[in-house]
Amino acid sequence: MTLAGKTAVVTGASRGIGRAVAAALAGAGARVAGCARNPDAGSDLFRCDVARAVDVSRFADDVLGRLGAPDVLVNNAGIVGRGRLDEMPIETWEAVLDANLKGTYLVTRAFLPAMRAKRGGRIVNVASISGRQGTALLTAYCAAKHGVIGLTRALAAELRDDGIAVNAICPGSVDTAMLQAGLPGAKPDMSPEDVAGVVLYLAAGAPPALTGSCVDVFG
Repeated sequence: MTLAGKTAVVTGASRGIGRAVAAALAGAGARVAGCARNPDAGSDLFRCDVARAVDVSRFADDVLGRLGAPDVLVNNAGIVGRGRLDEMPIETWEAVLDANLKGTYLVTRAFLPAMRAKRGGRIVNVASISGRQGTALLTAYCAAKHGVIGLTRALAAELRDDGIAVNAICPGSVDTAMLQAGLPGAKPDMSPEDVAGVVLYLAAGAPPALTGSCVDVFG
């Protein structure tokens, strides 16, 4: 699979799945523009909180100005909040929904006009097993990831005539800091690189007709 000459955008690219995805896409030949809320000093990642419309607008303007319309957009950024629903602060609920669901909306909205004008591209939304199932103490995260799946399916139908495929992936337990934050003590079933391989397939290898799908990456 090759993405030579293509441009890819990856959010939440400083660690975990996002970093592995950015590396996989770059390894396939893509010019990758990544962002993170708190990028490492000296990295080439754009500082962007995807929950903030002004940050997303600046990020999109930078990418479009330097690289043009993306051929691949990977919405990966997200956070997790753990706790009983009746004890969860409203601020935590809103932060989790904003980072995972609102962020996916804001980033997609920012790049979509250019992708529509190009009449083609791939959008991959990183959801979760928590978008398929319910998990105690992760109500906000489950609600957000279920929302990402609904957004994916609706947007796929909306963009079919524009030649833009929209799919989601739902990883299970991945060896990341977020897994330990959401499920302390959990034993991961796979690496971020395993998940990145699925993203690469959807970005470069999948047939154009594959759209509106949610690929479960767990057994």
